[in-house]
Amino acid sequence: MDEVEQRARLRIEMTERRRALGATERIAAADGVARNLECLPEFVVDPLIAGYWAVRGEVPLNVVVARLQARGQRYFLPVLEKATPRALLFAEFITGAALTPNRYGIPEPSDPATVLTPQQLDMVLVPLLAFDVQGNRLGTGGGFYDTTFSFLRGQPRPARPLLVGIGYAFQQTESLMAESWDVRMDYIATDNGLIDCTMNTN
Repeated sequence: MDEVEQRARLRIEMTERRRALGATERIAAADGVARNLECLPEFVVDPLIAGYWAVRGEVPLNVVVARLQARGQRYFLPVLEKATPRALLFAEFITGAALTPNRYGIPEPSDPATVLTPQQLDMVLVPLLAFDVQGNRLGTGGGFYDTTFSFLRGQPRPARPLLVGIGYAFQQTESLMAESWDVRMDYIATDNGLIDCTMNTN
């Protein structure tokens, strides 16, 4: 089996496992992720933090958003960048403000007062399907995050913005083959702990 086929099978396996989780399991995982993110000093103080709107079984970030906003930090959601294919901008999320589904059915702020480029953010919470302790991430295959944060490739890490993969502990794999276009995570937060990927790279 070649690497392309392995990645395709892993995507299917992890997607199915994620979707099979019940509401109680997802809520418990969300609480664990929020608790472990609090162990990351930047998460507690960085003013501009982006995340995602959970779909298809991704770890919900409701608790995370509530904690950030209670501290006065600002939270942003990805929006499709119309001028550049497979690139994202980040619109501020205000609790209770209107959301509109994009072409993939993922909610985006309808009329945000503030939209930032990825370079302006301090930290980004990135959804994933699988990961390893080196910070290699397997996404859904669309390439949006790798395109958006391509400017980080080749830079000494960690850099700004700090990239923190968010997932369930069962999504960890022994090793993922990195592609030339992949952008590595600095940390991974799961329901079981916080992994400093910068300590595990050669």
